[in-house]
Amino acid sequence: MAINAVLLAVIIMLGLSLSRVHVVLSLLIGALAGGLLAGLGITDTLNAFQEGIRNGAEIALSYALLGAFAVAIAHSGLPQSLAGAVIKRIDAAGTSGMIKYMLFAGLITMSCFSQNLIPIHIAFIPLLVPPLLLAFNRMQIDRRLIACLITFGLVTTYMFIPYGFGDIYLNQIMLKNVGEAGIDVANISVVQAMAIPALGMLIGLLVAVFVSYRKPRAYQQIAIDQQAHDAVVEGDALSKTAAGAQSQSKLKTLVALAAIVTAFVVQLYTDSLLLGSMFGFGVFMATGVVKWRDADSVFNDGIKLMAMIGFIMITAQGFAEVMKATEQIQPLVDGAASLFAGNKAMAAFIMLLIGLIVTMGIGSSFSTIPILAAIYVPLCISLGFSPLATVAIIGTAGALGDAGSPASDSTLGPTSGLNIDGQHDHIKDSVIPTFLHYNIPLLVFGWIAAMVL
Repeated sequence: MAINAVLLAVIIMLGLSLSRVHVVLSLLIGALAGGLLAGLGITDTLNAFQEGIRNGAEIALSYALLGAFAVAIAHSGLPQSLAGAVIKRIDAAGTSGMIKYMLFAGLITMSCFSQNLIPIHIAFIPLLVPPLLLAFNRMQIDRRLIACLITFGLVTTYMFIPYGFGDIYLNQIMLKNVGEAGIDVANISVVQAMAIPALGMLIGLLVAVFVSYRKPRAYQQIAIDQQAHDAVVEGDALSKTAAGAQSQSKLKTLVALAAIVTAFVVQLYTDSLLLGSMFGFGVFMATGVVKWRDADSVFNDGIKLMAMIGFIMITAQGFAEVMKATEQIQPLVDGAASLFAGNKAMAAFIMLLIGLIVTMGIGSSFSTIPILAAIYVPLCISLGFSPLATVAIIGTAGALGDAGSPASDSTLGPTSGLNIDGQHDHIKDSVIPTFLHYNIPLLVFGWIAAMVL
């Protein structure tokens, strides 16, 4: 096992990622190293890598269209309307505990919607959070708690609900790769498989709300300059929304809601996030909310928004394909199986722990799954895990480390909104709190799922 090409490739990839080498380069170098160590040669290694890239093209295109849809939603002014409604409610009702918990529920709801119903990922954060900072300060809410609230919605919904980004993670990536690795996934319910790990995330959230960060925390009331705020939003290619005429705002909001419903229904009936996003974007264009002359720039902004994660995904698929081509996965599985000596409990824990390390290194659960599935599926079969337990292990191992990774959107997103006045540290206030409250319970409940399913 010590000189296994697959194992060494993963170690090289992880070491480079943890050393802050870009994830795409880390995956490429790791794939090349694994192929050469296995004796494939440079030509066969690159051919296998390119075959994997082709397998990831549909996923990357889905993300590109999702990005365009996200920018179109922002262009309609819907996120600003939501933020404005929350601020008015707080101003009218004061700082009572009920309002505080309503605000928490609203942030969690928006975070969840951003993954499934309104699939704009972290694009809502620079639009919704900065206008609320003064309200957070007034109510002395610990921003570490806000980071945990947002991260809960960003992670739990895609790993549990198979719509939007959840459809990409659970169906297009996880089930697809598990099926290709040798398990019949036709009758597997991803909701059933991931219910126990999702319960662990919920417990972590409750601990953060009612135990860890329930005490007030004072922040300086630094007035956020409106022009500076607008500049930040424009920097994310999302602030053009505020420039629309007030008389058009209600119409645009209604159109945005219609586009969201259209995208959801199309995805539900076609099982294609690609088509759902395309039809949703088409509603914006057909109604004139996104004008024909602006469509090109809006679409380009959307592609920029999601381009990086798309590149990471297709590169990870290339990495996984090279690992399969080495034909050293089975020897690695056989060696690991003999090491565990049939101990399913220890094997499940180690697989989840490796998933935590790999995902923290890469910073993307979506990119981790193809790598883990190629190795874990044969191992789970040899150890006697059920197909449902195997899916739970791989789905949890992929999600582990998303919360708490310095390079993850799930921590970078909250920091981008909460640190606009310089009072929220990325590592101390986003990374560490989310790591403690989500990775530990996810590790425990993922292990329980592996044992009972």
